[in-house]
Amino acid sequence: MLFELTLRWVHIVGATVLLGTGAGIAFFMLIAHFTRDAKIIAHVSGTVVLADTVFTATAVLMQPVTGWLLARETGWDLTEGWIAVSLGLYVLTGAFWLPVVWIQIQLRNIARVCAATGTALPARYDKLFRIWFACGFPAFFAVAGILWLMLARPTLW
Repeated sequence: MLFELTLRWVHIVGATVLLGTGAGIAFFMLIAHFTRDAKIIAHVSGTVVLADTVFTATAVLMQPVTGWLLARETGWDLTEGWIAVSLGLYVLTGAFWLPVVWIQIQLRNIARVCAATGTALPARYDKLFRIWFACGFPAFFAVAGILWLMLARPTLW
């Protein structure tokens, strides 16, 4: 019983970290972007890349492990509807998150060069930022959907 409760706690904390870190990163990147100040963007995006590495990546790795162990411990079948949909949404989230991480690194690097040279942010920065912004919505809503599925555990089929 203690093992199951510990798994649930770790799994819920991981899911919360994914949603919270994602929302926080998006907020800070957006606010930094609106300044159009390369120094601010370089600093904030550097912090964002670090946060994604430390918090998001750790949670991304832990969620499937704790989810599988929790399903095994409780007797849930991984093909059960709400779990299968959650897994599909998790893959969808990853499909958007991986490019976002690469884009954040590119945005950071561009901003660092512009800050060091005193030049304006180039058109490539703006294009990458728009892609980053667009990728955030499906990833965020997929994670929110996973959280709902974890809590409601609806019978889907």
